[in-house]
Amino acid sequence: MKSGLGRGLDSLLKAYDTEEPVKKEEVVSKAGMRQGDIEEININEIYANPNQPRKVFDKDSLNELAESIRTHGLIQPIIVNKMSDGYMVIAGERRFRACKICGLEKINAIVKNYTEKQVAEIAIIENLQREDLNPVEMAKGIKQLMEEYGLTQEKVAERLSKSRSAVANSLRILSLYPEVLDLVEKGKVSFGHAKILASIEDYATQMLLAKKIAKDKLTVRDLEKEVESILGNKKKKKAPKLPSEELQEFIGELQRKLGTKVSLIGNDKKGRIYIDYYSQDDLDRLYDIILLNR
Repeated sequence: MKSGLGRGLDSLLKAYDTEEPVKKEEVVSKAGMRQGDIEEININEIYANPNQPRKVFDKDSLNELAESIRTHGLIQPIIVNKMSDGYMVIAGERRFRACKICGLEKINAIVKNYTEKQVAEIAIIENLQREDLNPVEMAKGIKQLMEEYGLTQEKVAERLSKSRSAVANSLRILSLYPEVLDLVEKGKVSFGHAKILASIEDYATQMLLAKKIAKDKLTVRDLEKEVESILGNKKKKKAPKLPSEELQEFIGELQRKLGTKVSLIGNDKKGRIYIDYYSQDDLDRLYDIILLNR
């Protein structure tokens, strides 16, 4: 797989199937088929996930896929979650949209029974498996998984079938200044360049080099030489130390215990922990938990 994720969506979903098993009475669908079987469903009973991270679908690409489905049929079924008001797409929204363009009345789908939390997490992970993601989108998606679901770098790496170092390197580029991140997002500065630029704390130097990369088409090796020259051939500064796995797990446990978003800025030596609240009642609830231990 070009994206380097290594694991197919099928085996990824199996991991969720074993995490929070549905109740026995919920496993059998209205058609008498068990969860995971392929069913032929009326396309009008299916709707897209409103929280799908991917919002833009290329019209020409969808029309090409629709033409292919007209000619060869839907080769791979979509995956849906059984809801009270129909079926919500978990994976395969492009195929679902293309089938609607074709005017199909029914569509083959694998029906699952996942929790709301699992569906949201799967949507983010499926989005991260797209081959056209730029490094900034990838890094932000990984950060979202860690912050919203209390996952450690190791857990995210497991979900994406990536090494922990690859996850850490993705997160590392988010320390770049916004103007430099914008150049990375536009493809004018590569991920390889971005990792090197992240080791430079000075804003002016980082911007100078980023613009030079974009203008002069510097290779990664060229950039390494430039950095050595600017720093007077001294050893490059180390990137800010990332939090340890233990600290990440502590933040995740704190988030679960408090029932609200908990953010960390810093590492094991120093930093800040932010606890979000959304109303006076929410603040009173946190007061009770933290100060009154209730």
